[in-house]
Amino acid sequence: MSQSKLEVLTPQNSQIIFIDQQPQMAFGVQSIDRQVLKNNVVGLAKAAKIFQIPTTITTVETQSFSGYTYPELLDVFPNQKVLERTSMNSWDDQKVRDALKANGRKKVVVSGLWTEVCNTTFALCAMLEGGYEIYMVADASGGTSKDAHDYAMQRMVQAGVVPMTWQQVLLEWQRDWARKDTYDAVVGLVKEHSGAYGMGVDYAYTMVHKAPQRTQTPHEALAPVKAS
Repeated sequence: MSQSKLEVLTPQNSQIIFIDQQPQMAFGVQSIDRQVLKNNVVGLAKAAKIFQIPTTITTVETQSFSGYTYPELLDVFPNQKVLERTSMNSWDDQKVRDALKANGRKKVVVSGLWTEVCNTTFALCAMLEGGYEIYMVADASGGTSKDAHDYAMQRMVQAGVVPMTWQQVLLEWQRDWARKDTYDAVVGLVKEHSGAYGMGVDYAYTMVHKAPQRTQTPHEALAPVKAS
């Protein structure tokens, strides 16, 4: 195993790319519940924003087939330029290669659709031709079937890709709860996107640490949650 892959992800050594997080691509996903998928993608994006991770967003055939990037993802990065392509393989596009190179970091965290096509071809080519290390976020990616996703992940792992989950990426970037500059934002993200873990944080705050319970008006309870 490469010694570099023994290094944990840090806000200083990694960058992230979101590949084809678009509605028509999501329609074909059968390997994970699509609402869970979107939750995980947006949670990962918010984690990248908290830690100021250089971010690339790329799309394929937006107007002719795939639709626009999830608005919830774009809300996290309102000023981010979206790189449009025609190739299924993001690595084929010079704009994408230039963006990755400009970020100057060899560890690339990947979230994309579909795992067996766009994620796999990008990962293999970026490692072979670009010398990048790929950290594939399995639960912020999806395939057209469970087999398609699972076998694609196995193929990539055999080639040297590091499999991860979105929450693992978040907590690896945080690393130490004594890092107070990001503590509140990370805890807030966990409460919003991490399911049972977030519920546990709420419980600990109110029942163990005796934080006052926050009440909502009916209007607040029904209002959509705004991206941070």
